[in-house]
Amino acid sequence: MDKKVNSIVTELGKDVNTFMLHIYASLAEQECTLISERTTAALAAAKTRGVKLGNPNLDQGSAAGREKQSEEADRFAANVLPIIRQAKKARASTLQQIADALNDRGVATARGGKWYPSNVKNILDRAEA
Repeated sequence: MDKKVNSIVTELGKDVNTFMLHIYASLAEQECTLISERTTAALAAAKTRGVKLGNPNLDQGSAAGREKQSEEADRFAANVLPIIRQAKKARASTLQQIADALNDRGVATARGGKWYPSNVKNILDRAEA
């Protein structure tokens, strides 16, 4: 409204004036405040009744997620490790040289990015564990 852009509100029609838009915007803002207050009060009441708020299985879900992530990382490392061994046989002795060899071959990291020495070290550490 400050920029003098014409607006059409479908419920009000195209002939609505700025005064009406201000009223409706104020009413919407008030309703938003009331919803927030009601939600806050309902959560506080539930908490005083002893209801446990949030996800009751959060620890279990987090553990399952970490386990799945670790399995995927192990699988990826197992697939990339032979390529790293080939790069070492081709005289790549430093982590940077191995990362360069992987990048030159077009091998992407687990997240689809470029290889860096730290990525190579993580794979080698995982293989040793």
